[in-house]
Parts: sequence; C-alpha cells; structure tokens
Amino acid sequence: MRKPNIVILGAGYGGMMTTVKLQKSLGINEATITLVNKNNYHYQTTWLHENAAGTLHHDRTRIPIKEVVNTNKINFVRDTVVKVKTDEKKVKLQHGELTYDILVVALGFEAATFGIPGLIENAFTIGNINNARVIREHIEYNFAMYHNEQEKNQARLNIVVGGGGFTGVEFIGELANRIPELCKEYDIDKNLVRIINVESSPTVLPGFDPQLVEYAMNSLESRGVEFVTGAMLKECKPESIVYEKDGKQVEVPTLTTVWAAGVRANTVVEKSGFVTNRGKVEVQKDMRAPGYNDVFVLGDCALITNPESGHPYPPTAQIAIQESQTVAQNVKKLVQGTQELKHFEPKILGTVASLGHNDAIGVILNERKLFGFKATVMKKMIDNRYLLKLGGLSLLMRKGKFNIFY
Repeated sequence: MRKPNIVILGAGYGGMMTTVKLQKSLGINEATITLVNKNNYHYQTTWLHENAAGTLHHDRTRIPIKEVVNTNKINFVRDTVVKVKTDEKKVKLQHGELTYDILVVALGFEAATFGIPGLIENAFTIGNINNARVIREHIEYNFAMYHNEQEKNQARLNIVVGGGGFTGVEFIGELANRIPELCKEYDIDKNLVRIINVESSPTVLPGFDPQLVEYAMNSLESRGVEFVTGAMLKECKPESIVYEKDGKQVEVPTLTTVWAAGVRANTVVEKSGFVTNRGKVEVQKDMRAPGYNDVFVLGDCALITNPESGHPYPPTAQIAIQESQTVAQNVKKLVQGTQELKHFEPKILGTVASLGHNDAIGVILNERKLFGFKATVMKKMIDNRYLLKLGGLSLLMRKGKFNIFY
C-alpha cells in the first residue's frame, strides 16, 4: 500500500509545531512528510519587534529548521508557495510542484495596508527577519546622519508607529529602551527624539483591560512616547505622514514610519480558490477547510469564531500552537484510517504584552492582572516554554531568555 504524502506549507508557529508533532507520532513507514518554507529557518514572530528596535540580535530569533526537524523523517523543501491546485491535489511552487494526499496550510500573514496612499512605498512593516533588520539599520543610519548635515533634519529623529495593537505597543516599548543608547552613541540630545504612535481607536491595545492599558501608556509616556489616539492615518509620504484627528489633518515630518496596524492571511489562500472570510478560511471544528476532507488550515490563515463573544479569536502564537496539536492528531487519524477527528477547543491561558525588556502587562489564569516585573518574568517564561516544546532543552539553552533581572 502506498504511503500517503503529507505536505505542510509554512514553518511559522503552526507549521513547525505540526511538523515536530508528526515526526514524533508517525512512523517513517506510515507516511511521507514534506515541509515547505521559503527560508531555511523558523523565526519567533513575537520577537521581531525586538529585532526591529535593535534590542535583540536577529540571530537569536531565527532557528535553523534542521536543528529541530529530523531530516531522516521529514523532507524539507526550501521554496515559495505560489498556489494550491486542489482539483489536482498539487502545490505549485516557484521552482517546482508537489503532490499531496493530505495538505496542511500554515502560510502565515501579510501586512494589511487598507489602501492608505503611500503606505506600501514609504512605510516599513515588522513582518519577517529581513524587514526587522532593515528597520533597525534604517533607524541607526538616521541617527548617524543627523550630525553630518549642515541643516539639521528633525525628520530623521521622528519615528512614527502606525497602530497601537500588540505589535505596535511592544515595538514602541523596545524603542523607548533603545533610544537612550542610540542618543549616547551618536551624541544626540534625547529630548530631540520623538516616538509617535498613531492609533485609530480611542485607546491603544483596544479590547484589553483598561487598567492595564492605562499602566502601559503611563509607562511608555514616562519614557518619551507620544500617543495620538482616535486618529486615522491618511497618507504616508517619503518624508512625512498625515493623520486626521477631530476633523483636522496634521502632518508630521518623519523619515521612519513603521506600520503595525493590521495583518491579513497570506494571499495564496485566496488565489487557491478556498472560500474565505476576510481573506481567511473559516475552518470546520476539526480544522479542515470547508468542502475538503484532505486540507487543514491553521494559524493566520484560519478563522475561528469565539462562540461567547461572536468575534474571531485573534491570530496569536498561542492559538496557532494549540491548533497544531489538533491538526497533528487529525492528520495522524486520517493516515491511520480513523474517521472520528478531534475538534479544536482553544484554551486561552492568558495574554502578556512586553513594554520593553524590563516592563510588561498581562492577564493570566482567572483574569489575574500582572504589571511590571511579574509580567516581564511571565512573558519570558512563555517564550522559553515554546522553545522547550519545539526543540527540547538544548534549544531552550541556546535561544532562551534568562535575563530576568535586567
């Protein structure tokens, strides 16, 4: 009997954890498993804001796939996915094609720009390792150049962050810690530097506990961050941004605009003909795409509605990792001929947002609120726990965060 071909697209949180779980639970004679990713490494998306600010080197964030994937059991293909041809059960790649019997789609996200003029051309996004590295180098370049021009250009020292959600706020927190170091290095008065956050909602971290939001804003404002809430970004120019607040438009000179106000599922999902809702596949309870018995979708590409709130669960690493457990179990069941597939039941254990390496806020079990040092410790424990689950103690010791007290 022919072994089924399992193809996993994407090596983000969902794809990597599904792969690691399957390599442990399926024998080499039961199935052929292929992981496809455009890079030969996995990276911690939740650490990219640190790379972008320059507070954590990008080599700490990326993990070579062959360090955690057993290539005797898993075929790794480094390529870019172009389209899924479901009618032929094939995946078209930039440099080839794969045939599948069971497909796992975990292709991650792309930035959502909402049609704002100039955003694609003139703003940075924190979407991957290379983007984050470019942001860090760009900020340092502008600080280095500030004194070299006869006429001082304040736009070099104005950093605008569009979006006050988790990514935006965590990036701002790292920037607030990094700026004093840059000012000292390049002999710049810290008071000249502006970090401006533009958020369309009435408050940053919309939907989060108001007491924690107030703590976060106070912490960041004390380090020089300016918040402009209830404001819509109208245009992003090469040397400025324009936002509208209370019916008035304001232009801020800046050479650094970082867009962190929204993501969407990888466009390959829509191009492949899956039925989508806001670009995502509204998966069935067993994580399969509607109409397909052999295609699972998870992570940023999957839409799962919280029955209590009626709103979709946010596409967090926590959710993707939990989804991978269900997907891996259900793929194994299909391979072994079991019809009763497991339903995905998310368990939100809490949410923690960093405000720099030495401050954070969070809500954990039973709605317990955490501030400051305790939240910082919890954040690093969460990060370390993932590394332990992914690659065991050796990976944790190489990549883990143990700087609890500084």
